[in-house]
Amino acid sequence: MTMKSSNDQQGITLSNLKFFNSQLYFINFFGHILLFGSGLLIGITLTFFLENFSFQIQHFQVQSFTLNPPSNISLSPPNPIPSHDHHHNNQTEISIKQDCLVINKTNDIGSNGLEDFLKVPSAMHDMNEDELFWRASMFPMIGKLPFKQTPKVAFMFLTKGAVLLAPLWEKFFKGNEGLFSIYIHPNPSFNETVYDQSSVFYDRRIPSKEVVWGENSMIEAERRLLANALLDFSNQRFVLLSEACIPLFNFSTIYNYLMNSKQTFVEANDIEGNVGRGRYRYTMKPLIQLSQWRKGSQWFQIDRFLALQVISDEPYFSVFKQYCNPPCYSDEHYLPTLVSIKFWERNSNRTLTWVDWSKGGPHPSSFIRPQVTWEFLEGLRFGSTCDYNGETTNICHLFARKFTTNALDRLLRFAPKLMQFN
Repeated sequence: MTMKSSNDQQGITLSNLKFFNSQLYFINFFGHILLFGSGLLIGITLTFFLENFSFQIQHFQVQSFTLNPPSNISLSPPNPIPSHDHHHNNQTEISIKQDCLVINKTNDIGSNGLEDFLKVPSAMHDMNEDELFWRASMFPMIGKLPFKQTPKVAFMFLTKGAVLLAPLWEKFFKGNEGLFSIYIHPNPSFNETVYDQSSVFYDRRIPSKEVVWGENSMIEAERRLLANALLDFSNQRFVLLSEACIPLFNFSTIYNYLMNSKQTFVEANDIEGNVGRGRYRYTMKPLIQLSQWRKGSQWFQIDRFLALQVISDEPYFSVFKQYCNPPCYSDEHYLPTLVSIKFWERNSNRTLTWVDWSKGGPHPSSFIRPQVTWEFLEGLRFGSTCDYNGETTNICHLFARKFTTNALDRLLRFAPKLMQFN
């Protein structure tokens, strides 16, 4: 009896254990199903969320570029874009639509983009200086020209008012149209009506600012002249002149001398004493060291490459503007120092403009009528020797200063035979 009761109890216990195991199996089974379903639902939800988020990010980026372009990108054309016939598809046209650049294919036979790009602005334009220097600094990376070009010499006159010896220069330029350009930087108050419409100086005034002798406004004016001259892609040589300068040879001699030269003409000398190293400012370090400080004539003759470097220069120009003030005269030191540091291998270390400093003082000698003789001018033309393209020559100066209007009649009398004008 006791034995049977004990067996019955063991049977009940085994039965209960099997039942409990069955329930635990079903609980685990349904738990796995529930966990798998939850994971699947979370995965689907997360995938949808990420796709939607990515779309929003892309949309935001597109809107950000459209609404806030870089400051150097213009979204409006400088001039109204003419309407075109869109039925042709041989030429690319860029137009502005809904704040975006839209490129379409058109065939506008009447349009010539290259001519428009090469068109030279008039001397008196409405660009501010930031626009002028940005436009002038453009440089084509492909050297071979896709068009025919006659190289020109840019004659840049830095004056107080009128070109005092204009009648002599008129004879010099006559018959050489297409080989030169003229730019005049006078005082802003100057009345330009002194030139009639037949003059080569008519309408050649550039937007100018007041220039004070010895101050940084001098080099600012020189850079301004260069920037305006660089707008004409045909200008390949650049000559700085004053109202008191004269040519010593005829146009073809000067033109060929400049165009055939392998070097530029910037005088840059290391001079000890008060007028040289004495003008250096130690605050210019570390950009400019005393050993790099140079002095030279203000009157230069340079090529297009160097002209682009000068108007694009920011670090050296900024240092001179800040630290080179009288008795540091920047017009005698800025370009000589810049060329000496960065472009020395291209430079001849001499100027083509003769000036007489023999009497000393802050200004060179001036010449009046009695001093202008045949022998005097002949000495300026052939009285020295120098190097030109690796050979010795006795033509070292193409220009001279300072000549007064009192000497003009003699200069006009000597010019046809001595200088072989016309």
